[in-house]
Amino acid sequence: MSDDLVYISRVRIEREKGPQRRAYLPKLKEPVLFGVHSEVAEYYGADPSRFEPRPTTLDYLVAATAG
Repeated sequence: MSDDLVYISRVRIEREKGPQRRAYLPKLKEPVLFGVHSEVAEYYGADPSRFEPRPTTLDYLVAATAG
């Protein structure tokens, strides 16, 4: 295996409030919005009336590895 560095991911994360975050990813003009929903929100005690349901980082991780 080569020791040459091939790629550096340039990602910026901004926390909005509570569990909500914006991720700025390469080649996307708009940020990806993360948060919590359903069982995940319940587990973390996130009040659904305070936060709009959004996909979790776990949802994106599962989607990425399944592809």
